[in-house]
Amino acid sequence: MTVRVIFIAPSVGAELREARFGDDAPPEEAGLAAARAAAGALPPAARSFTSPSARCRLTAEALELAAEPAEALSDLDVGAWRGRRLDEVATQEPQAVSRWLTDPEAAPHGGESVTTLRARVGGWLNGLASDAGRVLVVAEPAVVRAAVVHALDLPPAAFWRLDVRPLSATELSGRSGRWNLICGTALTSS
Repeated sequence: MTVRVIFIAPSVGAELREARFGDDAPPEEAGLAAARAAAGALPPAARSFTSPSARCRLTAEALELAAEPAEALSDLDVGAWRGRRLDEVATQEPQAVSRWLTDPEAAPHGGESVTTLRARVGGWLNGLASDAGRVLVVAEPAVVRAAVVHALDLPPAAFWRLDVRPLSATELSGRSGRWNLICGTALTSS
């Protein structure tokens, strides 16, 4: 049986607008309204999951999903950079930011590396039962990128080359560890 995992990026929050490392802030009301408007656009699914962040949980609720939180789908842990703006960190720690953006094994912030995130998300993806059917997941953009890099066996550096827009769907479908990709579908109710 083919497994279909549809990853949905959460609504926009202030941290995304400010290019700030995740601090578990809720999404903006306009983003939640857009999610509520798109609730009918999602196909039925056997199960739904969400990253544990407030932004993902509240987006899942707005999409009318009874989603189970999954720790394996947590956002990239950026350690000491959490809550700080990228431009601020780049000014204060330019070599660390450069290393982080060019070396998938680097974690100068004391959190986890992109490679570690990919392994964590890939382990969750590989752990889905072959008869899982369709699965909906509301997850942070970094988790969606890690899933795509893992599923398509892309080089880890490709992680930084993938953009994931808010309230877009990225679908992985496959069987026996072989995945196909449909990316960037906008959620609309019409």
